[in-house]
Amino acid sequence: MKQSLKPGRLVALAVVLLVAGLVVKRVWFTSPPPPAVATAPVTVADIEDSVLATGTIGAFKQVSVGAQVTGEVKKLLVALGDKVEKGQLIAEIDAMTQQNNLRNSEAALQSAQALLKAKQAAFKQAELAAVRLRELVAVDAGARADLEAAEATLTTSRADIAAQEAQIVQAQMAANTAQVNLGYTRVTAPMDGVVVAIVTEQGQTVNANQSAPTIIKLAKLDVMTVKAQISEADVPRVKPGMPVYFNLLGEPDRRYEVKLRAVEPGPTTIATDSTTTASTSTSTASAVYYNGIFDVPNPENKLRINMTAQASIVLSRAEKALTLPSAALGAKAGADRYRVRVLEDGRVVERVVRIGLNNRVRAQVLEGLKEGEQVVTTEAAPPGAAGSNQRRGGPPF
Repeated sequence: MKQSLKPGRLVALAVVLLVAGLVVKRVWFTSPPPPAVATAPVTVADIEDSVLATGTIGAFKQVSVGAQVTGEVKKLLVALGDKVEKGQLIAEIDAMTQQNNLRNSEAALQSAQALLKAKQAAFKQAELAAVRLRELVAVDAGARADLEAAEATLTTSRADIAAQEAQIVQAQMAANTAQVNLGYTRVTAPMDGVVVAIVTEQGQTVNANQSAPTIIKLAKLDVMTVKAQISEADVPRVKPGMPVYFNLLGEPDRRYEVKLRAVEPGPTTIATDSTTTASTSTSTASAVYYNGIFDVPNPENKLRINMTAQASIVLSRAEKALTLPSAALGAKAGADRYRVRVLEDGRVVERVVRIGLNNRVRAQVLEGLKEGEQVVTTEAAPPGAAGSNQRRGGPPF
């Protein structure tokens, strides 16, 4: 007769069987954990697509005020940073040479005018002689040869007067030129502006025979112009009138907002391009940029010449739009549709969403998602799965 198991042993055996069952279930029948994913929420935010461009600030208008005559700068009446008005006297150049030239020209004009009077008197005398001889020849009291000589003298006198009148015109022009050159010794401002550079100091001699020497540089600083370099990859999308905003290196928190005035038709290197083969090869290998131009009011005079502007040209903009990270976009599923993985109840499901504006950082969601939903940006294998070649909990193959 078999001996029955004691109650204690039965309990122990039941516990062992229960634990073994739990272990088997956990090892062989438990489904693998969900994939480890990184997610980001769908949020409402302002979004824009823009082109970055770095530019240099310059004066809206800048002129070099120079001397048109040769001589010593006797007086320099402005200093660096002075505000001047159009017509204001800036400098005086030694005018002795110009004054002497004007006196000589005026004297030559007076001499030509006096000579004209003498020739006019000679013409009058020749005219009277010719009239008298005509009367005598008419009554056979004079010789025809004398009349012919008098007629020739009259014609010559008339030509002398015409020539002398032309000389007077030339002398008058010379006197006018000398008067203008004398006026050039007083250098005045051609426009309202600020003195931004002093090139020629008082006491220095300028020589206008070789080139027009610059005395000062004058600029209008109430409005500044920025030329920002746009790459050839972006320039087809940029149009005049688009919004532009920029910051200064020394004032990064302040944002200046204006409109794009123009895009130069030629590249920034067009003024220095060479037609040689070597230069063409070099230009082809290097990047090509085009200047986008925009004007900025400068009432506080904070913008200065040659400052650097970090500009953004806004191609398109959407306010309070539903957005997701561009990294969450998968393969394209149509013209403006993408596949997106969404985390739902611990599972990753795939959806097709319609996308609008996409600046490669965030994208505008037009349909397919709601605010607050979690989209998958990256997905990784479960911990310990990488490099493993064995079944979960089982022996190695």
